[in-house]
Amino acid sequence: MIVGLCVVAAAAYASRGMWSGGNSQAKAPPRPRVVSVEISRAERKPVPLDVDSIGTVTPISSVALKSRLETTIVGVHFEDGARVKEGDLLFTLDARQLDAQIAQAESNLARDRTQLAAAERDLKRYTELIGKGATTQVNVDNAQTASDNAAATIQADEALRDNLKVQRSFTRITAPISGRISAASVKVGNFVRPADLTPLATINQMAPVYVTFAVPQRVLSDLRDAMKTGQPSVKATIPGNGRSETGTIAMVENTVDPTTGMVTVRGVMGNDSELLWPGILVNTRLTIRTEEAVIVPSVGVQRSQTGNFVFVVRDGKAHVQPVTISRTFQGLSVIDTGLQGGEDIVVDGQLLLSNGTAVEPRVRKAGA
Repeated sequence: MIVGLCVVAAAAYASRGMWSGGNSQAKAPPRPRVVSVEISRAERKPVPLDVDSIGTVTPISSVALKSRLETTIVGVHFEDGARVKEGDLLFTLDARQLDAQIAQAESNLARDRTQLAAAERDLKRYTELIGKGATTQVNVDNAQTASDNAAATIQADEALRDNLKVQRSFTRITAPISGRISAASVKVGNFVRPADLTPLATINQMAPVYVTFAVPQRVLSDLRDAMKTGQPSVKATIPGNGRSETGTIAMVENTVDPTTGMVTVRGVMGNDSELLWPGILVNTRLTIRTEEAVIVPSVGVQRSQTGNFVFVVRDGKAHVQPVTISRTFQGLSVIDTGLQGGEDIVVDGQLLLSNGTAVEPRVRKAGA
């Protein structure tokens, strides 16, 4: 009996000691929480002021070729869609009727020149006779009139001949500009006339070309100021292709569309490789100017009721830093105020942070 009581007492003492030790361990102060975060550095560097838009490629010059005569096509001297140079012969029209009219005009001119020569001889003879008193002044005056009439007739003949030669030149249709020609709408033997609504073919200038797009009115003043120094440039990229052309600003429309608040801008692209085809849609990027600014990844910028802020890491702790954002640029935010450049900011793990939270950086994820 006594032995049993001793065993119970010893067990109770051991149990008391164990519970006492557990309580002392629970009362130990907790370790401070450390949050693992990804950080990035705020950089001060040249940042372009860009405006993205959708543009349309249009030719600077586009000429629709039409006949100025009522006649027949006797020759087509180009392949459909070919490149042509200014002055290249494109169409030949039937000129036989005009050739006959020109020959007739030349004959009439020769006849009237002969008559003028005769009238001038009569005038000279009567002028000599009037000095000798062998004729009357009336005969002299009549000879002068005949000579003047013959001279006027020759001028009319020459004008008629020259007009016919000009019309004769219309039977050879040449390229007024260099560019790429469309498919011919007529073939040899077709009858054409000036009243035809469909052109014989159309030539579009391919280099350079225009790219027309619209930008918000808020950037209009900056764009006009930058144009004075020739800073703005425009880049046109073909969607899904990735190839692009770069050019300069040629014109800003003189009105803003009041329904959209947009203003039309036209850029000139060299397009020597004919990458940009008239009529296609392109992605345009207007670079107004380049300026020094502090940039941070946009994922690091947080928003609250009081404004935008970032977590800046200093001495192993995250501190709330209010910032002002002027614009975003290719996944980056341009900071107006709040950062000077060179600060480490948190770009992942912000949900677990508050002002003064201890942090430790971790390796950024691949592709981040």
